Order: sequence, then structure tokens, then C-alpha cells
Amino acid sequence: MHVADSHDLIRVHGARENNLKNVSVEIPKRRLTVFTGVSGSGKSSLVFGTIAAESQRLINETYSAFVQGFMPSLARPDVDLLEGLTTAIIVDQERMGANSRSTVGTATDANALLRIVFSRLGVPSAGPAFHYSFNVPAGACPRCEGMGAVTDIDLDELFDRKKSLAGGALTIPGYTVDGWQVRIFAASGLLDPDKPIMNYTEREMRDFLYKEPVKVKVEGMNLTYEGLIPRVQKAFLQKDKEALQPHIRAFVERAVTFTACPECAGTRLNQAALASRVGGVNIADACAMQISDLADWVRALDAPSVAPLLATLRATLDSFVEIGLGYLSLDRPSGTLSGGEAQRTKMIRHLGSSLTDVSYIFDEPTVGLHPHDIQRMNELLLRLRDKGNTVLVVEHKPETIAIADHVVDLGPGAGSAGGTVCFEGTVAALRASDTRTGRHLDDRAALKPVTRTPTGRLEIRGARQHNLRDVDVDVPLGVLVVVTGVAGSGKSSLIHGSIPRGAGVVSVDQTAIRGSRRSNPATYTGLLEPIRKAFAKANGVKPALFSANSAGACPNCNGNGVIYTDLAMMAGVATVCEECEGRRFQTEVLKYKLGGLDISEVLALAVSDAVELFASGPARTPAAHAILTRLASVGLGYLRLGQPLTTLSGGERQRLKLAIHMAETGGVYVLDEPTTGLHLADVAQLLGLLDRLVDAGKSVIVIEHHQAVMAHADWIIDLGPGAGHDGGRVVFEGTPAALVAARSTLTGQHLAEYLA
Repeated sequence: MHVADSHDLIRVHGARENNLKNVSVEIPKRRLTVFTGVSGSGKSSLVFGTIAAESQRLINETYSAFVQGFMPSLARPDVDLLEGLTTAIIVDQERMGANSRSTVGTATDANALLRIVFSRLGVPSAGPAFHYSFNVPAGACPRCEGMGAVTDIDLDELFDRKKSLAGGALTIPGYTVDGWQVRIFAASGLLDPDKPIMNYTEREMRDFLYKEPVKVKVEGMNLTYEGLIPRVQKAFLQKDKEALQPHIRAFVERAVTFTACPECAGTRLNQAALASRVGGVNIADACAMQISDLADWVRALDAPSVAPLLATLRATLDSFVEIGLGYLSLDRPSGTLSGGEAQRTKMIRHLGSSLTDVSYIFDEPTVGLHPHDIQRMNELLLRLRDKGNTVLVVEHKPETIAIADHVVDLGPGAGSAGGTVCFEGTVAALRASDTRTGRHLDDRAALKPVTRTPTGRLEIRGARQHNLRDVDVDVPLGVLVVVTGVAGSGKSSLIHGSIPRGAGVVSVDQTAIRGSRRSNPATYTGLLEPIRKAFAKANGVKPALFSANSAGACPNCNGNGVIYTDLAMMAGVATVCEECEGRRFQTEVLKYKLGGLDISEVLALAVSDAVELFASGPARTPAAHAILTRLASVGLGYLRLGQPLTTLSGGERQRLKLAIHMAETGGVYVLDEPTTGLHLADVAQLLGLLDRLVDAGKSVIVIEHHQAVMAHADWIIDLGPGAGHDGGRVVFEGTPAALVAARSTLTGQHLAEYLA
């Protein structure tokens, strides 16, 4: 063997990222390796936090210091030795940018290719390719500036017409009577601050709402006066709505309605771009087509002058279809894609790549996939491997574990009870092993012998959102309802789009948890508030002392526990604060005890231990105990109260949200794929939780692909038969037993195979 052929392993020695306990593992190159283990066992810490992170860091170091200054700085993972690394291409579940200008077409470069096609073949031509791009002035609709929608502001949500400016008429967040925003209006000389808005003259109303920016003198200072409407538009409407603070986002949703632009009919483009056609189709029509139909349209174009371009565009569109996303359209906003759809969209640019000997790293690529589609995903993973690449997959689904060449099982538990390698080897050896994954690999849930009787029904009539075809369906209440169907069949459109929020409906979706490294389960769930009050009452001091973000923070590290040193283009260094030794609090604060523990020791507790602490005795705190009990009931008993939210896995974040929503008084719970990130052994615990919710008088509606959840349902609503315009219809309503007996749908066939 040539010496160059001997580097056929990725070697990891002494990995200690997050909860990893000196993990050492050897991963074969050019093979498909699946990493398994319960949620929180350390899979992501090993694969993404160690292997992928170091590969990216080493690649970034090959660039000049000047270029590195513009790139995110990456610290070296906490590991003794990493050998045999290859270039890592990470395909994760992070949602794509929610920027309203970002679409599926812009995110995958398909729009760029399509624009060139129209600039060369369009009749009449609108000009060069960028004249078909709605993100630049040359192609954008002048009315909506390429947004596709115009805003209509409800003035009654901005002010109370019966009040004056001095009397607190403005109801916009931050516009208090003594604040600068209102003082500029009141002292501008243009308006009478003591006059009710309803009594303004026509000119005063125009100046109040729409006046162009002018300089005015307010309390001796030169400031800019501007009408209320443009001021609100700049402050609130030109920002990404999802990035706004919750109370400001709620205000925007109340005060602003978005309607399709009347000039471009929502296409975002100007009239010159819309008038240019290829075979009777303009570029807006092409982007609105279902991608599978667009692929057929492009295939029918015969233009030798742009043949190489058409071939590349056809390959890109065919990749969408191949990966199970043929039901999307290029004008679909990328922020509306689910985590699974976003991950598969990112895969597209790699499917036709000629690169070999690279590492493709996937985070649960089967998320959001119906059992019918998982086989196709498996084939794509195997094809990437067979081209000579190393494929690393973090996964829970047994169908994907089954195709692995090599399995690394982490555990045995989660959090501090995990972080070790329990098994390495083949799937057959895993099945024969006594690890938690091995024991549960062949688990199969059984149909319920008796299903619950509904207590009522929720009527949905004429649902037409997205691809739904005038759907009428009755959703039973007081039971466990599972809504299923292939990806893109219309499940989310039916439930999230047709069941109104509010009115007792509690929706737990997969949107990311927003929070800095200061945020933790205690702050996010509101648990810290009753704990701080209990500490304050027991010690006769103020509650603010027991917050690391307030009066009790260590002055040296500002309550971070670590000191961050910026090293310009190189990775910053975080060192444990010498004064508080990482505890985050002042020394004086740590003298105060509750149940024999100081506040830093309480935040270091696991949820399961904290449940006992606050249940009885001197630390008894019913409000804290109630929150902790909910956290334990969703399977998060191992989480530390002070663990940064940034270290939680996707499945842990969703269950954390579920624990919060369980405190709400709603009668209908809507859960969106709650098995995401759950180990096979934890699915039974989830089913028990769903049962407890229903038995407590709640109605539970679950959008789900996992067959164990389907089998456990009282009622199934199956959408299909296909995706996109091939779906959007209810193809089955009834009990799981009836679905299996009929086998008339793809879901019925796969559920029957699963149970067999």
C-alpha cells in the first residue's frame, strides 16, 4: 500500500465539547456513518461541535488575515487530537433567512439562471439579466419596491383620537408622553399638544401623519420632525418582523396589514420585466409554477444559443424533484420553509457536485419526511458515499440507521448522564448489543384496542390556503388526532392555516428559540422569577440580587462567568472569570442560602433534582415546582437550570417550548412533529405525555410522520395523495385500524408494513 492510501480514518481523541467526556472514536472515511443516542447525549457536540467545527476552522485559516477579518471567527474545539479531517460540507436544519426578499429561487441560484434565459430569449427583451431581478431598482416594481406587498396601517392602532398628545394619545411601543418621540411632536410648533387628535384641522392631520422631514427646535436642540406614518414605517416595517421583540411584533401584527401590490399583483417586478415572455410565459409565471412543472417547461425549450444554461437549469430543477421538493415554487419565501425543507433545499447544490473525498455532514435529514420519502433520501445519502465521500449523519429513524456502514452510539443518558461512546460497529452488531439504541431499534408500537370517543368537533370548511382544494373536514375534539401525509401534501396549511390562533388554541411549532448565551431554561421558562423571590424572602434582601443579569452580577465579568477577549480576525478567547470562578454572581450574593444551597448551586442543578428541592422543606416553592414538573414531564429532567440555550439540541428546544405552553389555559393543543430529535426510546414517553394531555380534557392535534404516533392515535386525517398540486385533498379520515385495513393510501400501506 502506498503511504498516501493509509489515511482512511478520521481520528478523534479526548473530545470534551459541552457534555462529551474525553471521547475517542475512529470514523472510517468514504463510508456512511450514523451517530445515534438519546436527545442530549452528545451527538451534535461530537459531529458538529468538534469534527465539523475544526474542519471549518482549518479551512478558514488558509485565507489571508485580511479575508479572515470578514469571516466568523471559530475557536478550536476542546479536543486533544483530530487527525484525518477532510473538507466538511455541513447541511443542517437551521432555518433559511427569513428576509422577505429571499425566496427558494434566490437561495438556490435557480432565479439567476432563469433571469439569463429571459434576458436572452424574452420577447420583447427587458434588457440584461438584472432587469429581471426584483431585488434591484432596474427590475423591481416601483410601487412596492420589489416586496410584492404594500402595507396598510390601521391608524386607530397608532393613537387614540379622543386624546391629545400631552394626554397620551399615541399607543405605539416606546412613544411615552415624556419620551423624545412624543416631545418632538408636541414641541414642534406644528401641532397643539393639548388638542384632541379628533379636532385637528385637515392641515394639522396632514402634518401629523405625513409631513416630510424638517428641522425643528425642541428644548434648545435642533431635531428632525417627520410625520407619524413614515416614522413608523422606518422604525418597524423596514425590519425583519421575526427579529423584532415580541411586544413590538405583536404591535406590528395588530397595526399593519400586508396586501398584494395592486401594480404588480404581488409579482414584485416592473411592467417591462412582466411584458417579456418566452413561449407566452413571463418570468413571474415561471417562478410561480410548481417546480416539477417548471422543469418540464424548461425541458421543452429549444434554444441552441443558451443550451449550456438550459442544461444547468434543468439539472437544478430536476434535483428539486429528485429530493422530494418538486411541490415547491421558486417564488416561495425561504423563511416559510420547515427545517426539513430548508435542509433538503441546501442539499440541492451538492447533488451534482464533482467533488470527492469531502465530508458531508447531515443533521437528521429525514425530518419532515413521510416514510414513503425516506427511501429516496437514503438513496441520495448512499449516492454521495458511493462518489467517494465521507457521509456523517446524526439520525434517530431506524430506516436510515439500517443503511449505515458504521454506527457510533452515544449515551447512555442525556446531559451529564451522557457524553460517552456506548457502541461502535455495524448495524447488525448494534442490534445484538445491549445499548439503549440496540434494544429499541426494532421497537414497534401497537394499535390501541379501544379508541377514545370525541367530545365535539372543530369544523373546517372550504380551506384553500396554498395547495388545499376547498377542503371540508371535521377535526374531532377531546381525542388524539394525527394529521399525516407526504411532505407538501397540505398538512401544515390545513392545521396552521385553517385553525385560528387564539380562542383556546395553543400552537407549539418548530420555530427557533431566540436567546443569547445569557439565556437558559430558568430564564426562558420564567422559573427564575419565583426562585429569586424565594431567595429574597428567606434572606430578607431584594430579588434583583439573585439575577446574574442585574444587581447580583459579578462586576468583573458582568455576570457572564467568563471573560471574552477579542483577537481581531482570530478566534476570541473565553477564560473563566477569576473573581467569581464562573459562578456569575458577586461573592456577597453567594452567602445567601435557600435549602442549604446558594443561587449558583441551584442553577447548576438538573431539573429532576430541583423538582425535589422545591417540593417540600425550607425551599418549598409551589410556583417553581409547577414549572419544574412540566419540564420533567416532557423528558427534560436531565437539563441543568443554568445551561445556556445555545447548547440545546433542536428536539430539546421544542420540548422546552411545549413545557411552557402546557401552563396555558387553551383547550386545543397543536403540535408540529414533536418526535423531531427524539430517540426511539423516548417516543413512548412522548406518547404518554400526549395521553396525559387528552385525559386532562385537552384536545391534541399532532402533525406527524412517525408511525408509532400514528398507531397510537384515536383518529387520523391523511392528506394527499401526492404533494403540491397532486395533494391538497383529504384521502382518509378514521381510526388507525381502519386506515391499516383499507391500505388505500401511501400512509396506510406504510403503517401496515410498520405494524407487521
